[in-house]
Amino acid sequence: MKTKSERFVVDLTDSERHLLKDLIRKGGKSVSVLGRARVLLKADQGKTDQENAEFSGVSLSTVFRIRRRFVEEGLESAVFRKNTGKRIYRKLDGKAEATLIATACSEAPEGRSRWTLRLLADRLIALEVVDSVSHECVRETLKKTNSSLT
Repeated sequence: MKTKSERFVVDLTDSERHLLKDLIRKGGKSVSVLGRARVLLKADQGKTDQENAEFSGVSLSTVFRIRRRFVEEGLESAVFRKNTGKRIYRKLDGKAEATLIATACSEAPEGRSRWTLRLLADRLIALEVVDSVSHECVRETLKKTNSSLT
């Protein structure tokens, strides 16, 4: 049975090698893209994962994942981050955000000197703006809207 290193052997073509060397020489890309390019070049030179990790400043598992992605999906996928396709749905839409800000700017509840994130979350639920919302979602929304309340 083949070891992990033997299963995912990086064998770059001349054009791929030239492309990676140009990418590193010119720079202008993110550090992670340049690091993945270095890992592939060192793997192509026959360096062990340990040597490659030490040279590139990444972990052994990162070197392995880059090699595996190159073999399974190709150069573009191994070097450049691909879109995961995950869509992030917002809990609070524009109307809910407006209600949150208006509530936060209003007078604090009786017995309180100011609104807390948990009180604001509870108020949104009581007003039936949303079915449920966490205080962290309230914090992120207030931070995103540059509210001075957080």
